[in-house]
Amino acid sequence: MTSQTKSKQRVADHGEVFTADREVKAMCDLVKQETERIESRFLEPACGSGNFLAEILTRKLAVVKARYGKSPADYEKYAVLAVTSLYGVELLPDNAAECRERLFSLWDEAYTANNRQAADGQCREAVRFILKKNILCGDALTLRQSDGTPIIFAEWSLVTGNQIKRRDFALDELLNGHSEQMTLDMVGWEYDEEVQAFIPAPIREFPLMDYRRVQDYE
Repeated sequence: MTSQTKSKQRVADHGEVFTADREVKAMCDLVKQETERIESRFLEPACGSGNFLAEILTRKLAVVKARYGKSPADYEKYAVLAVTSLYGVELLPDNAAECRERLFSLWDEAYTANNRQAADGQCREAVRFILKKNILCGDALTLRQSDGTPIIFAEWSLVTGNQIKRRDFALDELLNGHSEQMTLDMVGWEYDEEVQAFIPAPIREFPLMDYRRVQDYE
């Protein structure tokens, strides 16, 4: 069983208490269908070392294994897609780094076990890069990163074949994007079927790229 605290001082300074494994599983079971949908996106605003995100990734990878385990190429692609769907914000830098490494290790263990000799180093680099963009050190209350800049997340969408589309959004604008109908000041906004709301225009769009080479585009 994972400890729920790292130290009394951290509890006193930051109110840091981690959710126990049993509660994590029970809460994920409340949205079981979504946790088992490979492309379904999750944002944990105080992700700590990744208890919730690790459980969700474990469930998603189990689905990838069941559907695509016999095809190394398909398994790789959809295992990467599972990682792209997970987002976290964490106030403490060591927790954020631990979360990234935990999710990568979980993903890499499953990927290596399934694909064996077909496992690819470039793909591993791509996953590390995605986690660097998706798990950020910052404050979910102020919507600012630790350096004071706005929290910006990359949206990853598998388009066709091995091609993936990256669009960057400011989190504060996304959180304001739950209007049921368009207004005059929403120029460039679009309706997102997944969240069933209008979302703002991205602050940056990237050309289509092979999912194994996302780290080549900054």
